[in-house]
Amino acid sequence: MAKFYTGQGDDGTTGLLGEGRVDKFDLRMEAVGAVDEASAALGVARSLVAMPENRERLLALQRQLYQLMSELAATPETAARFQVIDPDSVRRLEVEIDTLQAQVTIPREFIVPGDTPGSAALDLARTIVRRAERRIAELMARGDLANRDLLPFVNRLSSYLFLLELSETAAAGRDHPTLAKEK
Repeated sequence: MAKFYTGQGDDGTTGLLGEGRVDKFDLRMEAVGAVDEASAALGVARSLVAMPENRERLLALQRQLYQLMSELAATPETAARFQVIDPDSVRRLEVEIDTLQAQVTIPREFIVPGDTPGSAALDLARTIVRRAERRIAELMARGDLANRDLLPFVNRLSSYLFLLELSETAAAGRDHPTLAKEK
């Protein structure tokens, strides 16, 4: 049986999808890592949400995030082979956002996460997606990524997760989420 570990990363580098290695702290790996964290946080949320349809939605998102990680880890020479996020990906999220927006009440103030375990986990995932978005934006600004659909996708994803958070709070029978400002 082959060993589970290779030792190739012991020098502080990691392989890309294509030729070459980069430092483990390379911005591209930071973006991949943030998306990986977001997927893990979505897994926690999926295990905690009360609404079965939200579990299905989150699993679909996790699968998309694995595709996004592949795209981020691809070298310029292999990028086209791994490109999956496209205008349709963004539009599908927008349709989901529009559907949820019609079902929940959006507060006019900031909210404090934690009204339910599922909603709290969704908010954590949303903030991690925002970090991934910042890393992807920097990669785009440096010219390291060509797919212009990546930023709109992760931007919509964070909005979508916020609405899912509100839907979980509402499903728990709460009329309004906890607001950051005391009344």
